[in-house]
Amino acid sequence: MAGHSKWANIQHRKGRQDEKRGKIWTRIIREITVAARQGGADISANPRLRLAVDKAKAANMPADRIKYNIDKASGALEGINYEEIRYEGYGIGGAAIIVDTMTDNRVRTVAEVRHAFSKYGGNLGTDGSVAFQFKHCGQLVFAPGTSEDKVMEVALEAGAEDVVTDDDGAIEVLTAPPDFEAVRDALAAVGLTAEIAEVTMRAENTIPLTGDDAARMQKLLDVIEDLDDVQAVYHNAEIEA
Repeated sequence: MAGHSKWANIQHRKGRQDEKRGKIWTRIIREITVAARQGGADISANPRLRLAVDKAKAANMPADRIKYNIDKASGALEGINYEEIRYEGYGIGGAAIIVDTMTDNRVRTVAEVRHAFSKYGGNLGTDGSVAFQFKHCGQLVFAPGTSEDKVMEVALEAGAEDVVTDDDGAIEVLTAPPDFEAVRDALAAVGLTAEIAEVTMRAENTIPLTGDDAARMQKLLDVIEDLDDVQAVYHNAEIEA
């Protein structure tokens, strides 16, 4: 099925994440900590931990540091208790924003998130105020020019829910979260490696922002993403680069 043009936005988001590599390890370590604490240290039996370790390897985190943080979280070593909290709100032009955090101090985190929203033109909402506009799913994005027929054949055979071809030729493969790894691995096995592959909150509809509104929205997102306790930010704005 056809979809909206997303490739420029996806590349823009990926580029901005790459600029913030200094914080990537901290966020991955928190994810490993929570995943190991909730599901145990056995990677083969803990899908969430497997994905966190995959992220760590992709970010060139040393194996001994990965193991240390798994041991620390699973009780072999003493560590900090992190709590997962999700915040929902609105940005420029009514764009929906979801902010996932991991924190050892709930009071500090909500104060920082609320301040960022209010200072930079957004509004912090209540639980459920925008989440209905997103779908929790696995998402693999292939560059324009990738063989749509090959992607579709392999992905659907491996259990994907849908394959979406965007207006600019980018191809999105969507999966249920538990099926993400199987679909990703099946595609990689035939030489199809996605530019972006993650379990995410995918916006069902987008809001285009241009000019000053686009710049203000990007500033708001940057400030939120730079908060120490923030793990991930999802939004439905199509920001003009």
